Amino acid sequence: MSSFETITLQLEQGLATLTLNRPDQANAMNPLMAKELSDAATRLAEQSDLRCVLIRSTGKLFCAGGDIAEFAEAGQEVGRLIRTMAGDLHIAISRLTRLDAPVVCAVQGTAAGAGLSLCVAADLAIAVDTAKFTSAYTKAGLSPDGSSTYFLPRRIGDRKARELMLTNRVLSAEEAVSWGLINQAVPAESFESAVAQCVGEVMSGPTRAFGSVKRLLNESSHTSLETQMELETREIASCAVGEDGQEGIQAFLAKRAPNFKGR
Repeated sequence: MSSFETITLQLEQGLATLTLNRPDQANAMNPLMAKELSDAATRLAEQSDLRCVLIRSTGKLFCAGGDIAEFAEAGQEVGRLIRTMAGDLHIAISRLTRLDAPVVCAVQGTAAGAGLSLCVAADLAIAVDTAKFTSAYTKAGLSPDGSSTYFLPRRIGDRKARELMLTNRVLSAEEAVSWGLINQAVPAESFESAVAQCVGEVMSGPTRAFGSVKRLLNESSHTSLETQMELETREIASCAVGEDGQEGIQAFLAKRAPNFKGR
């Protein structure tokens, strides 16, 4: 796919690998990166054969958060800069969240601020056991963005979300697992194989059903019981008539492994 300056995007056989690529700036989020993430996510939303999105980064840190140096350089125009940057970042996260394809985040180092937001917004997250996680926004006198006030309470609960955002507590990878912020923390030597295994499992699964799961879970916190059950009815009925739904039913009856096509 087309080249970018602050990220890379590769699409191969249904797997999109989106890589933050500002290692010399600790992959800090600046307006250009946010715009390129928005463009990339919009392109991915048009890929009918997409089965998984893998978000990762180059260098030692996953993402240090917002590029504070650029904020300072903007002076009195910083409000406009942040409005534009946050708007683009939020478009990216919205597009990725609403894909049928699950989003997997591979965290090889510290995830702070916007980096934490990207990690929390993903459907699945794997980190090296030396990674650190922190909100960091209020440490710089700022409030959170990047969907973190939406997803963080849903992942770890309101009380712990408040602790992270108000105290800027730094979580180890092991603590992040126990809190429910990420799914796995593995040694560095096992990191790539763990990521590959997770991606492989997602890639071989029923993408359309995965999309239903994502939609239902995202709706569940603010709908009534009856509304949620009606949504469940619609989603399962839609899945059942799809190619993968039919394959899953037949495979179950034949007592064989299903061969899902992502449709």
